[in-house]
Amino acid sequence: MNNSLPLSDVKILDLMWVMAGPAGTRVLADYGATVVRVDSQRRIDTARTLQPFLNRKPGPDNSALFQNLNAGKYGLSVDLTKEAGRGVIRDLVQWADVVTESFSPRAMKGWGLDYQSLRQLKPDIIMISSCLMGQTGPWARFAGFGNLAAAISGFFNLVSWPDRPPAGPFSAYTDYVSPRFTAISILAALEHRRRTGQGQYIDQSQAEASLHFLGPALLDYTVNGRVQGGRGNRDLDLAPHGIYPALGEDRWLALVVQTEEQWRALCTLMNKPELLDDPRFATTEARLAHQDPLDEIVSAWTRTHDRFVAEELLQSRGVSAGAVRSLYEMEKDPQLQHRKHFVQLDHATLGPVTVEGSRFRMSRTPAVVERSAPTWGRDNQYVLEQILGYSEEKITELIVAEALE
Repeated sequence: MNNSLPLSDVKILDLMWVMAGPAGTRVLADYGATVVRVDSQRRIDTARTLQPFLNRKPGPDNSALFQNLNAGKYGLSVDLTKEAGRGVIRDLVQWADVVTESFSPRAMKGWGLDYQSLRQLKPDIIMISSCLMGQTGPWARFAGFGNLAAAISGFFNLVSWPDRPPAGPFSAYTDYVSPRFTAISILAALEHRRRTGQGQYIDQSQAEASLHFLGPALLDYTVNGRVQGGRGNRDLDLAPHGIYPALGEDRWLALVVQTEEQWRALCTLMNKPELLDDPRFATTEARLAHQDPLDEIVSAWTRTHDRFVAEELLQSRGVSAGAVRSLYEMEKDPQLQHRKHFVQLDHATLGPVTVEGSRFRMSRTPAVVERSAPTWGRDNQYVLEQILGYSEEKITELIVAEALE
């Protein structure tokens, strides 16, 4: 481990799985934390089964999602249903500063690995439990993925079209929001322990972690009594606002006008000066009231322009616009390449694999991503021998007991 990294003295026992939890500990691993990721073939991490797969071939190591979420971590494959396996976990608790888990609320208690039990092993341990709805309350035992939490939290009604059934945001939405809170709450608990010597338990609800993105809509209801619904790509306060067709097949341009100056610039670019005198479009309020004819006019112009040309033209006049890019174009994007967003790592069985780098840059202590996600059992010997100091005889006993995988 690189000792110059800011979290090089932080040790994490990571029992999280799927998306939300591992994404949070991945951030900490990027900045030097030693993360031992516990995995099991008995209950396969769902992330290992999710597409896209390398070369489009399913396999336990082929998921791009799993590789991306677990780069930089050590792997320990252990069977938690066996007492010998849980004994290894208890030893790792005494090594660790932080224990993370994202099972349903019953699982850790059933294994005797809940916070109260772990405190008896290590009084100043920090533990975070991240699940869909939190550890308490009538929905506490509801287990699922972020798409369900997004539906329960109210996103589906907002992110849809007014004339269609609720659609919801892309993928398991709250899985992509809550990792930020996972990482920052762990750092806050570590700082609290540094100052006071006290550990603590963090009860994280994915659904609640995402609610701040609904702040304006929630405030609109509590203050104005208005229940916002789906508007497609339109905005409550701005027009034009949307995704407009560009030249070519399935090519699109995002565009929004926020000020009167931008509106005048757009009219000039479209060679439509008469729109400036059209009462239907004279103010933002008027444009909001006439969005159908307005969108037709804007679409007629964007449809005749290459999306990247239009992007440059609009941005040069101060109008917010961006070409809608494909994943292929993202991988080739010069801005992301300049920032070295994508990192290539050597994998023991796959060869070179590509993962994302750190999303932020710290000038004094930049992130280091240099180890691919673990295969099953890749680091068993290192963790047991080097971290826990087990003898070969003890490791052999664990193998005989089928506690290791």
